[in-house]
Order: sequence, then structure tokens, then C-alpha cells
Amino acid sequence: MVEFKYKRVLLKISGESLMGSLEYGIDSAMVSRVAGEIADVVSQDIQICLVIGGGNIFRGISAAGDGMERSTGDYMGMLATVMNALAMQNALEKLEIATRVQSALPISAVCEPYIRRRAMRHMEKGRVVIFAAGTGNPFFTTDTAAALRASEMNCDVLMKGTRVDGVYSADPEKQSDAIRYDRLKYLDVLSKDLKVMDATAISLARENKIPILVFSVTQTGGFVKALRHQGAFTLVTE
Repeated sequence: MVEFKYKRVLLKISGESLMGSLEYGIDSAMVSRVAGEIADVVSQDIQICLVIGGGNIFRGISAAGDGMERSTGDYMGMLATVMNALAMQNALEKLEIATRVQSALPISAVCEPYIRRRAMRHMEKGRVVIFAAGTGNPFFTTDTAAALRASEMNCDVLMKGTRVDGVYSADPEKQSDAIRYDRLKYLDVLSKDLKVMDATAISLARENKIPILVFSVTQTGGFVKALRHQGAFTLVTE
């Protein structure tokens, strides 16, 4: 059997991925399937932490475009990520995977506040830690939060699960002739303005030498395959 390439992983999942076949909200079947794949990896003694977006419920930047103050919209988006995190926690605990949600916005009734040392200890004990509410600040995306938490947790890789199987030259859902890249450098992503993550997230990962692996979380077994460098994916490194 091909071995896993990493021992401590931050998995970033877009909120849209959790919609599954729905047009809005959380598809429980999709959440359960992803949780099952995470459980398979945890059983192999791989330490996992997650950041989940909130775009399936609320997107602050879209609300700002409709006239809402950007900061207010972003805080509402952070609350949406807490809802997704609790849904994933519930799915993982059904599979008997010990899970903790830590929020950058204190919401003590439903989750822990984000404390780096506590999060590290949870992971060392084999618990899955889900980081919610982004960075806790408006104007920063959950991609940036993922790069930040991956740096703080000393992760070996930042894996971004999306609806497509890697980074393309254009949106493959809109342009059939878009080309998928197998390997990219951080500076390639920035110079070509590839829409894999925002520039702040890419720069933060580059500064801390954390590779970014982009794969399709909607394909069954995609997470496990990507961890073994099998199947289709894009790896962004120095």
C-alpha cells in the first residue's frame, strides 16, 4: 500500500462543497461522506485539523455588493462557518472520532475559543480540531485563515478540497478548454492570478514553506488519494 505523504494536515473545505447536490445549505449525505474519509485517515495516525468556509450559507463579500457594510457581512459569514463546523463535528462524532471546534469568535455555549496550545494538544491526542469563524477579523477570507492555522499548527501541508480536481488556467466549470496544472510555484499562482486562494493566503503559505495541495473533495476517496499523491491534484510549492 502506498504510504501517506504527510503526518499533520490542515484540510480546507469550501462551504460550497458541503452543498452536495443542493442549491443552498448543508447536504448531510455529503458531510457524512467527507467525515468518513477523514475518519479513515485519522485511523492511520494522521493528525487532522480543518477550516471550513461558509459560502453555502452566507458570503460576506456578496452581501457587501448588495449594499451591506462589508464588516457586518464578514461577521455573518464567520457565523456561517461555525454552523458548518458543528455539522462536521456531529458527523465525525457519529463515527466515534473525537472532535473539537475552536472558534476565533468566542461562542462558549457551543465550542471552545481558539487557543493555539490547546489545539496542538488536541491534535497530539488524536482529536480532529475544526477551526471556525475564520481569523476572527473581517476582510480576511477562510483561505487566509487556513494558511494562518496551518502555520500555527506546524502542519506539513495545507490541502484544499474544492469542487474541481486541481488548479486550472481558467474556471473549468465555465471553460471546457481550461488546462489543469500538476505542479505550480507560489509565484506562478500570484503572477498568473490563478483563483486557487487569495494572495494573502498564498503569501503566508510561501513564507512558512507550507505546500498547498488542491484536489476534488466531491470525488469519493479524493482526500485519501490526494494524501498519497494519487489521482488528479495540483501541488503548489516553492
